[in-house]
Amino acid sequence: MALHRVMTLRRLVPSMNALFAFETAARLGNFAQAAKELSVTPPAVSRMIARLEEHLGVRLIHRLPTGNRLTDDGAILFEGIAKSFAGIEQALLAIEARRSGSESVTLSVSTAFTTHWLMPRLQRFQADLPTVDLRFQLLPGPLGGPVDDVDLGMRFGGFTEGHDVTDLAPEILLPICSPGYRRSPSSEGFQPDVETIINLSKAQPDWSGLFSFPSERPPSHSLAFSDYAIVVQAALLGQGVALGWLSVVAHWLCVDALVPATSRIMVTGRPCQLVRSRARPLRPAVAAVRDWIASEVATELRQIDAKFPELELRRTLDHRIH
Repeated sequence: MALHRVMTLRRLVPSMNALFAFETAARLGNFAQAAKELSVTPPAVSRMIARLEEHLGVRLIHRLPTGNRLTDDGAILFEGIAKSFAGIEQALLAIEARRSGSESVTLSVSTAFTTHWLMPRLQRFQADLPTVDLRFQLLPGPLGGPVDDVDLGMRFGGFTEGHDVTDLAPEILLPICSPGYRRSPSSEGFQPDVETIINLSKAQPDWSGLFSFPSERPPSHSLAFSDYAIVVQAALLGQGVALGWLSVVAHWLCVDALVPATSRIMVTGRPCQLVRSRARPLRPAVAAVRDWIASEVATELRQIDAKFPELELRRTLDHRIH
């Protein structure tokens, strides 16, 4: 039966290279990027796909000035190839794991989460899951994009059909600073002439309403960075007040390296989630990493609630704190 399927596949497609070219062009959206990934020229990609279309007798891709768009037949083929390639990848990873005694899990997360949340507890992760090696797809800007090529992605909602999601916590934001910065000469509030706000460029949601300044005067200085990891680092170094995503800065709050600048928090309504594509089989190692992160987040939320009761996290997170 298996031999029959192989012979049928060989009859239906002119070459495996054509399938690789089509999958890459469909996934990336244009021939130029596909050619770069495959280390060939764009005309070569176009010829392989044209040969496949001629062999099948159908158009698979509409060539448009703005990029490629799959036809209905192309979408059917791409879905089948993507699932098959994912299965092959998982089989190869399983063979590698049997050979090496360890298994890799790829995370799509922000550079800030990796730097400020995961790195401080990496030794504990390695002690708890000694046979798992982490790989990363790092995002310096806002979290977003598909998770088809990774095992788990941290995202703020938006994934439903075709994905499994694990809620970690609501998206919570609060102003943060170093303990020394909060103990500046003005004990009743920040001094507008020395106040510095550390911004994340193009931050969403807007967080300007979290602050109230004496005499309603704006801060004297501001810093802006496109990478949130740098924003948090600047706050740790006492350079000013930054917006704290609790999902990133929780560790530093627990160890008193950062403190809330005010008792006000913002709950955006978006959930912080770990997302995985159902097209990729749920390997035991992936489930273990997912559960480990969820457990660490829950423990940290309880610690922050006990340390900073003025934030009233218990009321916000009662279903997680209890």
